[in-house]
Amino acid sequence: MNQYRVLLFATLRERAGGKKDIDIDLDDGATVADLKRQIAVQHPGLKPSLTSVLVAINREYAGDEQVLPAQAELALFPPVSGGSEPPTVFKITDEPLDLDDLLRQITLESTGAAALFSGMVRGMTSRGAAHATEYLEYEAYRPMAEAKMRQIAAEIRAKWPTVEGIALVQRVGRLYPGTPTVLIACTAAHRDTGVFEAARYGIDRLKEIVPVWKKEVSPSGEFWVEGEHTPGPGA
Repeated sequence: MNQYRVLLFATLRERAGGKKDIDIDLDDGATVADLKRQIAVQHPGLKPSLTSVLVAINREYAGDEQVLPAQAELALFPPVSGGSEPPTVFKITDEPLDLDDLLRQITLESTGAAALFSGMVRGMTSRGAAHATEYLEYEAYRPMAEAKMRQIAAEIRAKWPTVEGIALVQRVGRLYPGTPTVLIACTAAHRDTGVFEAARYGIDRLKEIVPVWKKEVSPSGEFWVEGEHTPGPGA
């Protein structure tokens, strides 16, 4: 068990009641994602910020999969000020999808339209031989998946420069019928700016190049569902 002192800045400090730092206990081998989950439990006032918060380990930016070294200096802060990059959210997560919160993150004062696609687990599949589904088990090659999501966001902006915010989020783990599994959302000033087409492009590309797999478990057995598209080098 390790105890970490986590430094808080800007809105994080305000949401923690003015505290400049908090102490968090975590097991050996804990990751940044584990840190966020424990902070949400111990300090629920910080939970709304954890979807977009930046984490630094020993003064270097860290991703969710990074393991926390013992006695590391940790810091949490919102996206840094400076520059005017449009809001982009991309992540692989085992947490439930909060569609309202994700939409809020990609909405600007100029936003007047949002196109959102959310896939979910079917309880009954009629395509091919009809069958029931007990649950799906999603798995991802997380670092590469998030890199490919970043690539898709860049492709969308190149094709539809009027798009303002973009969110690409994929859940992993065991998911039951009726549960949202993936979210693609695009925002723009108006609905006739290509925002619908951009969201459709996003989900189609995600299915093509983002390394995510699912195992379907039904009363008759279980099997991995594999796609038919084979990306070429540099896809």
